[in-house]
Amino acid sequence: MESHLWNWISPLSISALFFSVFVFYGFFVKPKKNNSIRHDRTVSTVTSDVGSVNITGDTVADVIVVGAGVAGSALAYTLGKDKRRVHVIERDLSEPDRIVGELLQPGGYLKLLELGIEDCVEGIDAQRVYGYGLFKDGKRIRLGYPLEKFHEDVAGRSFHNGRFIQRMREKADSLPNVKLEQGTVVSLLEENGTIKGVRYKNKAGEEQTAFASLTIVCDGCFSNLRRSLCNPQVEVPSCFVGLVLENCNLPYANHGHVVLADPSPILMYPISSTEVRCLVDVPGQKLPSIANGEMKKYLKTVVAPQMPHEVYDAFIAAVEKGNIKSMPNRSMPASPYPTPGALLMGDAFNMRHPLTGGGMTVALSDIVVLRNLLRPLRDLSDGASLCKYLESFYTLRKPVAATINTLANALYQVFCSSENEAKNEMREACFDYLGLGGMCTTGPVSLLSGLNPRPLTLVCHFFAVAVYGVIRLLIPFPSPKRIWLGGRLIWGASGIIFPIIRAEGVRQMFFPATVPAYYRAPPVKGATKCS
Repeated sequence: MESHLWNWISPLSISALFFSVFVFYGFFVKPKKNNSIRHDRTVSTVTSDVGSVNITGDTVADVIVVGAGVAGSALAYTLGKDKRRVHVIERDLSEPDRIVGELLQPGGYLKLLELGIEDCVEGIDAQRVYGYGLFKDGKRIRLGYPLEKFHEDVAGRSFHNGRFIQRMREKADSLPNVKLEQGTVVSLLEENGTIKGVRYKNKAGEEQTAFASLTIVCDGCFSNLRRSLCNPQVEVPSCFVGLVLENCNLPYANHGHVVLADPSPILMYPISSTEVRCLVDVPGQKLPSIANGEMKKYLKTVVAPQMPHEVYDAFIAAVEKGNIKSMPNRSMPASPYPTPGALLMGDAFNMRHPLTGGGMTVALSDIVVLRNLLRPLRDLSDGASLCKYLESFYTLRKPVAATINTLANALYQVFCSSENEAKNEMREACFDYLGLGGMCTTGPVSLLSGLNPRPLTLVCHFFAVAVYGVIRLLIPFPSPKRIWLGGRLIWGASGIIFPIIRAEGVRQMFFPATVPAYYRAPPVKGATKCS
């Protein structure tokens, strides 16, 4: 009967009611504006100590890129390919060793193709990813990416983050007009409110200055420059504890795996032909101690019993081996200060929970947007005009970026177990909804994969899950207790997604064409015909 009832109720039509309420909430219940002045600015004023460099004349580069991670390296190559003179300054050019940034969704791979850097996933033993396996209380479902309409090469990719970044750096450094240098940027250089370049220490520890028409800060999640360019509201909901499982056969080959464990999810995916990354989410910021053995005990007694039986032995072996790493999971909505001569990109600019692997897709999508905005411009030297024009960047990027951000942060909250009965009902409903097939599966997975990042689709499916959960509670016979629980479920779902969307910006996310910046034309001084 449950299945029959669900067949004649369209989740999208039901969700329309909640969306209309949400639009009213977003437009008429305005958040308190933050009118605070920028604080702790990592900016130096350009004075006579810069010596003989003529900062008002020709500069050494058109663009300075601070940071050569995924975003910085891809951006440097993209701008260099468009004949810009690019100076990249990266703190450490050795191969990074990280436990995140290892899963690229199919939507991100499409952006690699668009930027012409898809070969960076070749030669690093990257693994193709075709979907997800979802596990809960002994039940499992397979969720395949909807790739039927794409070329056979289009799929997700998973790899060692460091190997991928080194390939990207090599790609950027292969262009004669791109200079890749190891150095630590100390501050941005400002003159009359415009960023003119950076002050940095080179590999030898000598203090240097570099000047460019545009400085793009891509120095990652631990950015020491972002406070100069945005109002960072960083949250740390949890930490990832990372392990590498060796010679492990996952239940679904070439798939990511998510275990809805207690208290929070466990994520697994292949990073080479012989290695599987396992990320155990631990809520909060306080972790069991690795040094005194508390972490090993936690992983063996709390986590291991919840793992799929196919990976149990490999998981225990990895714990015993002891190469356990951790990192905080950060979330930060984009809240930039439009600043002449400077721009933020990547994790320095915008972060979301890494559960869904959407970070690289957002960064690469942002690079495509920025490249398309800059292509008509020959001259970037008019900082004020360029700044006004690039305000359109923040609007044009929003629908894709905010959809991926909202999905990641909302899904993490749904996937965590709770003492709240209504939240646990939402969690159970989400698992079963994804297993219904048809649009109930392809819709959410197309959002997750970055192949169809549409905000309205996200909101509709999110509330369809909530309504599905209520229907499950009311079948076969509603009772006052179940009706009350259903109401709490809807209220809880609203309490999860509305604050996230509100932080992202209702108008820019759903109605970008109503924002004046959407229509900004290139500055007349710098414009040139595109070939």
